[in-house]
Amino acid sequence: MPYSSVVFKTVAAIPKSYWNSLECANNIYYSPEFLNAFEIANTNIEFNYIFILQNEKPVAFANTQIVTIGVETITKNISMSDHIRCTVNNMFCNNHLRILFCGNIFLSGEYGTFLKDGENKNDTFKAISKAVKQLSKSTKNLSAIFVKDFENESLPITNHLKVEAYTAMQVEPNMIITLKPEWHSFEDYTKALKSKYRVKANRADAKSETLVTKSFSEETIKIHKNELQNLYQNTIENADFNAQILNLDTYIHLKKAFKDEFIVQGYFLEEKLVGFLSAMQNGTHLDAHFIGIDYSKNKEYAIYPRILNDYVRLGIKLKTKQINLGRTASEIKSTLGAKPKELTCYCKHKRYLPNQILRPFIQNVNIKSFKQHSVFK
Repeated sequence: MPYSSVVFKTVAAIPKSYWNSLECANNIYYSPEFLNAFEIANTNIEFNYIFILQNEKPVAFANTQIVTIGVETITKNISMSDHIRCTVNNMFCNNHLRILFCGNIFLSGEYGTFLKDGENKNDTFKAISKAVKQLSKSTKNLSAIFVKDFENESLPITNHLKVEAYTAMQVEPNMIITLKPEWHSFEDYTKALKSKYRVKANRADAKSETLVTKSFSEETIKIHKNELQNLYQNTIENADFNAQILNLDTYIHLKKAFKDEFIVQGYFLEEKLVGFLSAMQNGTHLDAHFIGIDYSKNKEYAIYPRILNDYVRLGIKLKTKQINLGRTASEIKSTLGAKPKELTCYCKHKRYLPNQILRPFIQNVNIKSFKQHSVFK
């Protein structure tokens, strides 16, 4: 039976029966409430939601966003010579690019496509690829398509995109801490660490002892929203690459929808907000989301190391099986026991000739290497 596709511009327009039929909302990141929070708070992004149908019933889903990014934002942190970087920038006249992302640009991990259990995953993924292509053809002034982030187990299915002229590229891995059931407290966890790493974790707590932590409600997120936004943008400016800046009004909507499952914790120094963490409890996993730091206070008060310690505390408190600390700062995260989970993305230029020219550049992108620490006894 052939597949068909339907595209919705808003979450509100999607029939409830589609979610029920797919049974994808058990994962928070595919729930309409989660997707809606990002859509209504980030009005500068064009959202599209693709459903693949068979016999008029949904068998797959893809979450897409169209964003505008400066070409220099993309090339500045890619490993290439200055000459090649200049060539690529000039190829695009140093302009801004409109890019269609298939996958959630605000999440690190495989949260962009959902294939219903019991269906032929190769066929349904090919149908998603075809629907993304149709969407790209109907999108004006589109430069490129970027399909993200797939774990190694999915590559036998997703490598079909290479047939569609996409180029695969490895991106920074998610850093995952697997928690042991016998860890009932942070002290249990630190006792399992080798001496060197236990001292490091305890030093971060000691240096940050002056900080006062507060769990934020929907109301306190509203009160501190501007401060949260500024602290978050501090971290974005220090990041290697960021496709888009999140409007933290999103957090107000997430807190309203998910209550205690969505966590925002502030760090105060003499009643001034100097940092925050955010996280989502998704079944048996705890996923770190964005953080914010006042870098002028970070070294003295160890704000970032304390945030990492507190992710471990939260994971243990909530009895989760694993903590996803996300991308970036991989080596620091490995000193807490996090291990990398590799991720692959696919991209292509919309036009044939630029795609052929860009392919070797994409193939030669190298992710940052880091020392993986072995921290447990």
